[in-house]
Amino acid sequence: MKRPTRPYGNAVPMSERTEGRKYKVENDTTLLEYLFSKCKGESRTTVKSYLSRGQILVNGRNVTAFDFGLHKGDSLVILDQATRFRKHSGEMDTRVRIVYEDEHLIVADKRHAVLTMSTGREGEVTAYSLLTGYVRRQAARAGRKTAPGEPRIFIVHRLDRDTSGLIIFAKDEQTQARLQDGWNENILERKYVAVVEGTPQEKSGTCTSWLNENPKSLKMTSSPVDNGGKKAVTHYNTISSAGGYSLVEFELETGRKNQIRIHASEMGCPVAGDKKYGARSNPLGRLALHAQSIAFRHPWTRKMMRFDTGIPRIFKSMFSE
Repeated sequence: MKRPTRPYGNAVPMSERTEGRKYKVENDTTLLEYLFSKCKGESRTTVKSYLSRGQILVNGRNVTAFDFGLHKGDSLVILDQATRFRKHSGEMDTRVRIVYEDEHLIVADKRHAVLTMSTGREGEVTAYSLLTGYVRRQAARAGRKTAPGEPRIFIVHRLDRDTSGLIIFAKDEQTQARLQDGWNENILERKYVAVVEGTPQEKSGTCTSWLNENPKSLKMTSSPVDNGGKKAVTHYNTISSAGGYSLVEFELETGRKNQIRIHASEMGCPVAGDKKYGARSNPLGRLALHAQSIAFRHPWTRKMMRFDTGIPRIFKSMFSE
């Protein structure tokens, strides 16, 4: 089981460690599976909260990613109190992993269950707030003098809260404008991967419809003919099928709200875990949709940039032989 290529957490100073339950990992597995096996008398919600509250240390470092790979011999601690650790969080929270960074932009890999930007609730942790904190810490460490509220980052596009994967943020308004204003010319590829219920009738194909948002339910509605809505085009290819589920790659030609989720549902194969659009099961405990790759022309250098996270291990586990 492969480790993340970047640091996955921050060491906790010895003087600040609190007492907790200590374990030695016996076999390769994922973090959440291991926690469930060791916390059998506790609810799944309680076990998951240990991750969200930062109470898990692996080899002395905080880990919040439920699908983090554990190896035989790793040491694991479930801290009794996470707050003593949280004061000492360092470079980045594992809920958002920086894949690429330069003076103009950041490409990040967002975990599921993390909003791109706040809905207005005070203290809400979002990809935006985590990355804002990161660039401000970097500026402070470099000794740069900045105005109050600076430096900032700027939203270029969004991912749904429960969708994981690649997302671009700009470091200045000019970069944001260049990316957004020339979106169709700059963004060359956006591919997602999903676990869907059932098997698509055709192994590959294209879905086209016109989408409108219901102002009361905030649910998107779809029409096969032009009804004044926004045209949405999605290409798909089935990678594998097993046990009543399929692993499907989706490529966006347009980028509308909930587009893939709607088109998957219209195919009779809703994304697993997507109760909103008709899913009847939730085998992974999350919306099984991940923004796997993105390719674009750099807004300043015009260099071709391409990033690919690969298919999430937890998705592939449903189709392993």
